[in-house]
Amino acid sequence: MWRYFFRRITLFLATSLVMIAVLFIATGLFPANKAYSLSGIQYPTAEQQRQIEADYQLNDNQLLQFTAYLRQRLSGNLGISSNSQQAVADELASVLPASLELSLFSGFIAVVFGVPLGVVAALSRNKALQHSILAFTLTGYSIPVFWLGLTLAMWFGVNLGWLPISGQINLLYEIEPVTGFMLIDTLMSESTYRIPAFHDAILHLILPAVTLALLPFTLVVRITRQAVINVMNQTYIRAAEARGLHTFKILVRHAMPNALIPVLKSIGLMLGSFASYGIVVEVIFSWPGVGSWLVSGIYQRDYTVIQAGILSVSLLIIFLSILIDLMHTIINPISRKDLYAAH
Repeated sequence: MWRYFFRRITLFLATSLVMIAVLFIATGLFPANKAYSLSGIQYPTAEQQRQIEADYQLNDNQLLQFTAYLRQRLSGNLGISSNSQQAVADELASVLPASLELSLFSGFIAVVFGVPLGVVAALSRNKALQHSILAFTLTGYSIPVFWLGLTLAMWFGVNLGWLPISGQINLLYEIEPVTGFMLIDTLMSESTYRIPAFHDAILHLILPAVTLALLPFTLVVRITRQAVINVMNQTYIRAAEARGLHTFKILVRHAMPNALIPVLKSIGLMLGSFASYGIVVEVIFSWPGVGSWLVSGIYQRDYTVIQAGILSVSLLIIFLSILIDLMHTIINPISRKDLYAAH
């Protein structure tokens, strides 16, 4: 068992190292002075130039330069933003919670609504209802995320005026950031208008979260449906039905725990697409997260921001993918049996 965990940790470290190496090579291809690309200081003084050359060993060979680059990045030195002249690490820490909040809320929507709909599609004897659900999920999977985001913003934000279409909260509310998660910070605020601020934060979150949730929602519905169909045909389910147990009790106690295992694995497989869609959604709705921050850095040729954005998103996807794989192995009885049998 411990060997398995050790292999997964090794895989995470090796994949992260390869990702940083690719980013280091790409940094050398930026159309700018390498010292500027690495540090973000466009017009360094003589002392700053010497410090940059010493930190990144720019006068040595590529291997030593990569070692220095790796050491600087892992120590938290991500350089300075050429646009704001602030530390990139501080900017990243300020925008990352907004992206996590949006992602968690979107994932919550996808699972809470996708799993029951998948169960209905699997157990319903109404063929028209089954086909309607499958057609809806196929249509939702095919819709471009940017078109959906703009359409929802036009309908519910501009035409109907029901929901805000940009930002994380109304600027009239002055909420002191504590955790970086706006829903939590509004409730933790000592202000007398914290409840209206919390309500306003939820309204700002609805449109981007629904837009981002569409892709995982459609996948969760289809995978849940197929998993429930497979599980309900198993021998132990038929034995439970023969004993006279109610269908709902069989579904909750026996079928769903096993049917949700493929759903968990599918979440790990869609993380890359989910992150890329998240960037688009953040730009559409001006959500102050890593995605809009990264795109803004690309437009402004802020090379340190580009590196930090790509590095943070990539490492987070790698970490979550391996974590979900570990959870899948621990939860899945078949995988757990094979794991112990291997030792």
